[in-house]
Amino acid sequence: MKQILERLFRGEFLTVEESRNLLTGIGRKEYPAAQVAALMTVYRMRPITVDEMVGYRSALIDAAVKVDLSEYGATEIVGTGGDGKNTFNISTCSAFVVAGAGYKVAKHGNVGSSSVSGASNVLMQHGVKFSSDESKLRKSIEASGVAYMHAPLFHPALAAVGPIRKEIGFKTFFNLLGPLTNPSGPSYQLLGVADLSQLRLYTAVLQRLGIGFSIVTSLDGYDEISLTSDFKVSCNATESIYSPESFGFERSEPGSLHGGATPGEASKIFDDVLEGRATAPQRNAVIAGAAFAIRNFVPERSVEDCIAAAAESLDSGRALGCFRKFVEING
Repeated sequence: MKQILERLFRGEFLTVEESRNLLTGIGRKEYPAAQVAALMTVYRMRPITVDEMVGYRSALIDAAVKVDLSEYGATEIVGTGGDGKNTFNISTCSAFVVAGAGYKVAKHGNVGSSSVSGASNVLMQHGVKFSSDESKLRKSIEASGVAYMHAPLFHPALAAVGPIRKEIGFKTFFNLLGPLTNPSGPSYQLLGVADLSQLRLYTAVLQRLGIGFSIVTSLDGYDEISLTSDFKVSCNATESIYSPESFGFERSEPGSLHGGATPGEASKIFDDVLEGRATAPQRNAVIAGAAFAIRNFVPERSVEDCIAAAAESLDSGRALGCFRKFVEING
């Protein structure tokens, strides 16, 4: 580790294999905490490279608790977090809308760090109990359309860095790795990022990994299709900028997606969306996110068709039915 740190301090970069070996050693607690903290500090001073991201991700996937859901051809729907907007659980809600439209979702998440309520928080509010048992996850995705993997149950290697991350008190490159480490290896991914530099980084990484993807960012800084501004979407082969109005949505006011002050308040908004009581900005953000996730499965369909499919899933009650079945199986 000391030699690697010296190289990084000189402005050098690591190869995929070097990054992979380094994080494997960190997960095994082979290095002093001070050296691991120094490594985290490097990436506060300069951007992480694509090779380094791919290598670090490989190490976490290698060490993860294995679960094989590949036969379902599922999608992941996740945001990076860290946009400072404290939105309600848009991507989690969108997951059940996608399921209600007939597609499978294998979602990987955790409790909130930069927001009041992460995906795990809102599910716990409904009595969901997390499991790493593959048979239970298979039952869940088959019956409800959604399997949920609570990150701490699947990534024991991260336990080695948890106390260090907490002590240093700033975001680290581990925050960037989370959305790339779904242990089920989904076939598709809808990823929300907070800025254009992250969009470029994740586009390069996901192209390297060879899965179908859409990466979205709102140009006013939301890691969602917030509809509060124009938004950019990067897919496997194309990039486009859209306005809310181009799809018939009204532009939403900043703050209209706020998730409340407690997980309970965020959970109520989540329920309001699925049960038809949400405000227009809340409903529309969920539909927009779900639509671009659906389009990963059927790229030949227009965005307008995918929006209609998402709206029908929500308005028909099928999305709510998928969620209720999910809670029944996982409660």
